[in-house]
Amino acid sequence: MSCQIHRNTMSRASAAGAFIFLGWAIVNAQTTIPGGDSVSTIPSVDEQNPAQEALPNPIEDRRDRIYYPGDTESIRPLAAKLGGNILLDQKEIWTSPFHMKKSDAKWWIGFGAVAGALIATDRDTAPVFQNNPTQLRWANRVSQVGAAYTLVPLVAGFYGYGAIGHDAQAREVGVLGAEALIDSLIVVSVLKPIGGRVRPDATHGERSRFFDGGDSFPSGHAIETWALASVIAHEYKRGGGRFVPFLAYGLATAVSGARFAAQRHYASDIVVGAGMGWFIGRYVYQTHQDHSSHRHAWTRPAIIPTVDPGTRSYVVALRLGS
Repeated sequence: MSCQIHRNTMSRASAAGAFIFLGWAIVNAQTTIPGGDSVSTIPSVDEQNPAQEALPNPIEDRRDRIYYPGDTESIRPLAAKLGGNILLDQKEIWTSPFHMKKSDAKWWIGFGAVAGALIATDRDTAPVFQNNPTQLRWANRVSQVGAAYTLVPLVAGFYGYGAIGHDAQAREVGVLGAEALIDSLIVVSVLKPIGGRVRPDATHGERSRFFDGGDSFPSGHAIETWALASVIAHEYKRGGGRFVPFLAYGLATAVSGARFAAQRHYASDIVVGAGMGWFIGRYVYQTHQDHSSHRHAWTRPAIIPTVDPGTRSYVVALRLGS
């Protein structure tokens, strides 16, 4: 008996330690973009100048050359550019621990501590509801709002409405929402087999146990729903839609709560998934929408040499923008 308790304790401690590292990665990923610069350092440039549009910017970020969220394109080139963005996103997410900033420490330490506390108390909090058949049935139905087959048509609808109605915000939500969903789906698909946690309603294995072939940790519904809600909330908050964030996050909260009430996940599964999803959505928004809206120069200077054979002169220009 003591051996079993010791093994369970070690399993939970190992899982909490692993999550703290992963939380560190996801939290830190939202602070930087390729090239190591913060998105907030990009100055505004007039987008209405045709001459400016025709000139290439030698110091633009490579992400600019992949996709501008406000563009309306046919499916094939749009899908290719979206695929390129996702590859860059994944690289930044999984390598983010190697370029963490001290200012991020409070986020991942606090988030990791909350996750560890929830993991330690999951068995006690799981039976908090009556868990009768009616509750489980309705909770499962509500939670399907956060399933991929519900969210994918939703983002497609945003893009279609924006393309037909010439609504830039709706187009951006459609494309950036799809990107956030795919990013979060990749992350959760990698983490679930690593965690191997047995679900609360499992009929085999020891419930709540990690590294035992389960797929409970983290919640896929939570990470995908919160990733999309984060994109929508950030997008429409910028556009003055004060109630949109409450609606988006309220729906994500309802889906997350339903997964707990349906006995499909423990509290820690849901909180970890929700947190990761929110940060992924914020990261996608900041590295694409915020960046492109400032079109596309950096504050760091570029030294551009120019040779004029006619006057036999050599000039070195210092360029601060496009």
